[in-house]
Amino acid sequence: MNKIIIILQSFLVIVLLSSFNNQKEETYALTIEVNELRNSKGTVLFALYNREDAFPDEHYKKYFKKLTGKIVNGASTVTFKNLPEGKYAVNILHDENNDGKIKKGIILPKEGIGFSNFQSIGFSNQPSFAKASFNLQSNKKIKVKIIYL
Repeated sequence: MNKIIIILQSFLVIVLLSSFNNQKEETYALTIEVNELRNSKGTVLFALYNREDAFPDEHYKKYFKKLTGKIVNGASTVTFKNLPEGKYAVNILHDENNDGKIKKGIILPKEGIGFSNFQSIGFSNQPSFAKASFNLQSNKKIKVKIIYL
């Protein structure tokens, strides 16, 4: 009889402990807004990164998540949902010709680009995950400046 009670108590402890481990991870929403686009042609590609080795990503292939936003009156906004807490960086393209890649001149992009935490870019101010990243610990809204070179 004592063995049965011990087995039942052990079973109850296991069930209780496993119920704590199955708690759903809390997730957050990240809203990204761009304004002052030079025109309303095409779409805006919003790429979200969560790894330093993936950013910057000129060909938009190493992203964690990607959304495409419509342009209304020179602005676009998207919301990434169900994101776990962590460190993220954003790379944005005003994809005027809707081909999913940066249209370039000789070296510089002809379409607008933007990165979280950047107001300008240049040879001495190149994007990196360390500079562009931010912590997501609650629902958050950020604005990213689109830069035309």
